[in-house]
Amino acid sequence: MKRINLALMMVMLIAVNAVPAQTGRGIMDRADSLKKPDTVRATVQMLVIRGGETAEKEFELMGKKAGNDEKVLVTFTKPSKIKFLTHTHKKGEDDQWLMLSSGRVKRIAAGERSQAFVNSHLSYEDMKSRDIDRYDYTLAGEKNAAGALCYVVEAKPKDGDSIYSKAVFYVRKADYTIVRIDLYRDDVLLKYLENYDIKSVKGILTPHRAVMYMADGSGRTELIMKSVVYNSSIPDRALNKDALR
Repeated sequence: MKRINLALMMVMLIAVNAVPAQTGRGIMDRADSLKKPDTVRATVQMLVIRGGETAEKEFELMGKKAGNDEKVLVTFTKPSKIKFLTHTHKKGEDDQWLMLSSGRVKRIAAGERSQAFVNSHLSYEDMKSRDIDRYDYTLAGEKNAAGALCYVVEAKPKDGDSIYSKAVFYVRKADYTIVRIDLYRDDVLLKYLENYDIKSVKGILTPHRAVMYMADGSGRTELIMKSVVYNSSIPDRALNKDALR
């Protein structure tokens, strides 16, 4: 009887302690399922550091989920009056427009997504929301990044649907927060984004400082959150193309 009880106990321990095998897609699904806001209003300081010189900018960000789409309006308040509007669609081509300080509105064509956004180290593609269904994922192991042990997940865009040949996500094991993203062009590391000072704001894990570094050391762009408000009322018209006028 003791031998039988011991065997049953071992079966129970194995059942309790068994952990489902992690996959790259499964990890990204967990990261994507973290609590997100329906709307956001934020004030952000942008520091563009290049060649020992720093250009300081500041903008107001306003964003909202709209069905399967996401709409974000960036309004620069310093040093010049520029507006940028992006509509990220679950299906189909995304839409982006830029209102220059002259008041002229320019549509960003697909072929211009690799160009620098307001002379920073961010591209127009970096300003879009990420749709996890547009990538194939591979779990590439574990590594420390941004001061935390992370899952390393390689992501390759489907049907060439990106200016990058590959992205590598570092997903913090403790809570599935993405703390770093490596971006490759022609399979050579071009730049990488790291998220710092991550705090919970109404249950939403929010980086209060993000830095895009060029891999060759030629510069970086820092985004510093000055204030953020989630789930306030934002009318649809505030994020339509007419809002650029």
